[in-house]
Amino acid sequence: MGPLMEPITHLLTGACIGRAGLNRRTAYATLAAVLAAEAPDIDVVWSLRGPVESFAHHRGITHTLIASPVIALAVTGCVWLIHRFVPLRKSMTAPQPINWLWIFVSALISCLSHLLLDWTNNYGLRPFFPFNARWYSGDLVFIAEPVLWVMLVGAVVLPALFGLADREVGARRTHFRGRGLATAALIGMALLWCWRWAEHAQAHTLVEAALVTPTPARRIALMPYPGNPWRWHALLETDTTWQTAEVDTRSGLVESDARINSLFKPAPTAASEAARRTRLGQVYLDWAQWPVVHDLGPQPIPGTAPPQLPVGRAWSAVEFSDLRFAYPFLSPRMANSANQSLEDSLARSALSGGVYIVDGHEDAGQFLNGREQK
Repeated sequence: MGPLMEPITHLLTGACIGRAGLNRRTAYATLAAVLAAEAPDIDVVWSLRGPVESFAHHRGITHTLIASPVIALAVTGCVWLIHRFVPLRKSMTAPQPINWLWIFVSALISCLSHLLLDWTNNYGLRPFFPFNARWYSGDLVFIAEPVLWVMLVGAVVLPALFGLADREVGARRTHFRGRGLATAALIGMALLWCWRWAEHAQAHTLVEAALVTPTPARRIALMPYPGNPWRWHALLETDTTWQTAEVDTRSGLVESDARINSLFKPAPTAASEAARRTRLGQVYLDWAQWPVVHDLGPQPIPGTAPPQLPVGRAWSAVEFSDLRFAYPFLSPRMANSANQSLEDSLARSALSGGVYIVDGHEDAGQFLNGREQK
């Protein structure tokens, strides 16, 4: 349904959590940790009800602190079912007895790691829902971070390769292989976040000092790029405009051209106000932190067909975008931010939606990323 913290990072993090020492406490600790690391994304089942409903429930109640113990308990139940009904080879089970409390603890820690990972990227989550509906995002790493992949894959794969080498030379089998690498990967992940945090603060300081906008910015946000801790995509808001800038903390450069990297805030229209009241509008504006609601007039929403109406009825397309995902690298045509206007970036941004409004008030179709909500 668009960008989200892909499952590879979650699953590998769960494997490292289990192998960093919890697997010495009980059998099935790593299995429970891996299952729980991805379990909160069970909300993907909402996609069966259409893109708007999927969007409404993505990173919802399953991504909260109150639900984490419940999910951990459910994972513990799944592990019990596997233990009870799925015969495993003796070589696949740990030599120590099963401790169900430690299996639950392993699942709970791993489930909480899912929330932490989702917080670190620029999509965000609502960990205190339903008591607090606010979205929180750390904006430290992009949704898919190659540096994390390298560390986590190495921690999981290298012990298996060492085990193969030992068997070839007839060495005695070592139980709990890979504890050191798993621990190192988790520590490396935390150190990467700390480094990113420092670079994020430096980027913010550079943007403030550069005076990018002609009038003081009401707020500033920095969006991360994958793989490059020194490059940041800055968002600035004034009373009348939005503006973006590219920041390089290593060189100290802040690049922005007001002629193409700024956009006047569109005036509200009857169609845009009607679109805000639709299900898509309410869900989108609840989630978006840098929303842009633009009445496109009688032109189709990209990737969709306009409504077929009787003669004499007028329609408008209202587009919903979030500046956080108008990234230059998300499209080949957006690769060179120096020549890419902010308006064109928004037209091709990820996680955009639209509503067709007829006669200024009637909903004639809701779309998210080109998919229609039936």
